[in-house]
Amino acid sequence: MSSISERVRLVRDRPTWLIYLQLGTFATFIYGLSGALPLLRLDQRTSGTVAGLHGTAMAVGTILAGLSLTFLTRRYGRRVTTWVGLAGMNAGVLLVVLTSALPLTLLGYGVAGGFGSVALYTAMAALSEHHGPAGPAAISEANAVGVVVGVAATFLLSAIAQTTLGWRAALLLTPALTVLLALTLGRVWTRTTTVAAPSTGERPVRPGWRFHVAGGVLFCCVALEFTFNLWAAELFAARTGLSPAAAATGLTAFLAGLGAGRFGGAYLALRLPPARLFLGALAVTAAGWLLFWLSTLPVLSYAGLALSGVGAALHFPLALAGLITHSGDRPDRAGAAAPIWAGSAMAVGPLALGALADGFGTWNAFLLVPVLICLAAGGVLIARSRA
Repeated sequence: MSSISERVRLVRDRPTWLIYLQLGTFATFIYGLSGALPLLRLDQRTSGTVAGLHGTAMAVGTILAGLSLTFLTRRYGRRVTTWVGLAGMNAGVLLVVLTSALPLTLLGYGVAGGFGSVALYTAMAALSEHHGPAGPAAISEANAVGVVVGVAATFLLSAIAQTTLGWRAALLLTPALTVLLALTLGRVWTRTTTVAAPSTGERPVRPGWRFHVAGGVLFCCVALEFTFNLWAAELFAARTGLSPAAAATGLTAFLAGLGAGRFGGAYLALRLPPARLFLGALAVTAAGWLLFWLSTLPVLSYAGLALSGVGAALHFPLALAGLITHSGDRPDRAGAAAPIWAGSAMAVGPLALGALADGFGTWNAFLLVPVLICLAAGGVLIARSRA
């Protein structure tokens, strides 16, 4: 362990901090628009099903981002692509700020989700390449920064929504931070600024089967996290007898676990092999889920959700790092595939659990979580078998 620690170190230089802050800005959008959805629904006076279409729009935008990402990074390089993604993300956010018309807010969520994903996955591919063996640690720490900033944005939204300014004013935090970041660190970037295209006459190497297995693992991890985000509060209320408003604080426990786990995960990723750390994180999530699923006491339910968050904190960073690793010398390929897998999971995972809840109840439907954990663990073991 000590030899690994001596060889692999995470150097937080200016390009690293730039990407950390770009991902923090992305987090203000994703948590801001997610937290604003119930308030937008009240403004529009729509059903829960119709309001849920905004999440579908974000998922579709994420998938479209993946389909276009290879072209964008080859044509313009990662630096330009990341900033274009942030600009488009802000355009979508501003559209939601300026109107309550349902077609336009759906468009705003879709545009923000698509361009935001362009910025997110391009920046993380650049971050991974910039840090080499320390890439998983850098990705984990970047996501930790995103969670901290995102939780702060959620509280800001709640506070401003209760003032005369209204909740839409809180969403202006995203474009304000983007402009500030561009003015202060806009000229900074990692050593690699472009993504080379195959030379003329050279046939592109198709990714191996481990690359697709890693994509399946990423799908399971994103579906699992969104399942907790969207359904844990309902199960919390049903099992403990708390009101839906009080049970919503359970999500705060999950997010706190995410933040703590990602900061701790950055330290562990420098000292443990990625596959072993990944399997350990999945085991921690399984333990937290079991405590939450069996508990009828609020204090134990909070503890279960926090423990689940600690484990889930490492799922996405390690799954993305695995996808990048199995892409060979083409990390842009992983950057393009990741939003397709993630967008599909965003659309399918919560929908599948909702359908199971309608048929068998939320408590039984939450058995989907250990199924996803087992599938992800199997994928990690298979992909590493001959690595």
